[in-house]
Amino acid sequence: MTMAGNLRKVAGLGKAGGLRTVARLARRRPRVDLSHHARSPLGSSVVNCVTYQDGVRAPSGGDLVETVERTRRNGHGFVWLGLHEPTSDEFAGIADLFDLHPLAVEDAVEAHQRPKVERYGEALFAVFKTVCYVEHEELTATSEVVDTGEIMVFVGRDFVITVRHGRHGSLGPLREALESDTAQLEKGPSAVLHAVADHVVDDYLNVIDAVQSDIDQVETDVFAENGARLDPGRIYQLKRELLELKRAVVPLGRPLLDLADRPVRVVDPEIQAYFRDVSDHLLRATEQIAAFDELLNSILQAHLAQVTVAQNEDMRKITAWAAVIAVPTMVCGVYGMNFEHMPELHWRFGYPLVLGVIAVACLVLHRGFRRNGWL
Repeated sequence: MTMAGNLRKVAGLGKAGGLRTVARLARRRPRVDLSHHARSPLGSSVVNCVTYQDGVRAPSGGDLVETVERTRRNGHGFVWLGLHEPTSDEFAGIADLFDLHPLAVEDAVEAHQRPKVERYGEALFAVFKTVCYVEHEELTATSEVVDTGEIMVFVGRDFVITVRHGRHGSLGPLREALESDTAQLEKGPSAVLHAVADHVVDDYLNVIDAVQSDIDQVETDVFAENGARLDPGRIYQLKRELLELKRAVVPLGRPLLDLADRPVRVVDPEIQAYFRDVSDHLLRATEQIAAFDELLNSILQAHLAQVTVAQNEDMRKITAWAAVIAVPTMVCGVYGMNFEHMPELHWRFGYPLVLGVIAVACLVLHRGFRRNGWL
């Protein structure tokens, strides 16, 4: 059955028409093979829909409604439904089918949420900020370093719904890795939640390592011979991008601790130990971000100090040359007053003598300034 047929059947369960609009949209989109484990078509909000029994992918058959009903009748196993940037109309019927809370549904559709974990009855709703390092040849004052997205996860007794926002963070490789670990996947939907959290936090660490390379490069440039001429906008840009990374990483600390320590009905007790490991990795990422922030502050202060020193050196040079030039200016000013009785005014060698005195005085001043490091 096509995806349009699946969505029309889900729409029949909706209280106010469900997914009829989605069905119309789906007809315009290319067909999607929902059983394909690595397919991620951006032309459709439905990326994948797979049933797992005892940690093993079950044969696909029927539409979404029949799959969910069959899983519930069996009393074990769960459905993993993956979505990419669904609209409100597209998500309405799915929300009715899985009895999702309206507030959680609104957050999943609108995106731009703070990382969090919330409980709605027996279901769990988690929001993770995904990050991606943006490659660039050279860091400038306008370079984008970190790109963010979001992954929302609904976890119930017999279902997992992942909603992804952004251009990165595909869960296809994650699904493949989970399917190769039957023992872990057999623990149920909470295993998927842990895998998503672990995947997101690992990306944090990868991005942090990449950002460190940019910080090291800026630090090297600041303490180079012409470090005072470095554009400070590069440092400010790194601080802005680091702040965006901090907003994604730091708020997730408390929710992960809750998943690790507080009993939750839909989270297998064995999985909680794995959340402690993820929390430890997140703590490492948080500490590195704080260290980077302090380091950038120090680099910025060092750069400003170098600029001040360079300006002082320039002022000393200007002052020294002004003192040298002041000697001929003073002498020429005296002889330019046109008095009748001037020293050596009518002497044949008076003019060369004055020029010689000026030259000697300037040389003495120049040598003194060079000896003291002013020139």
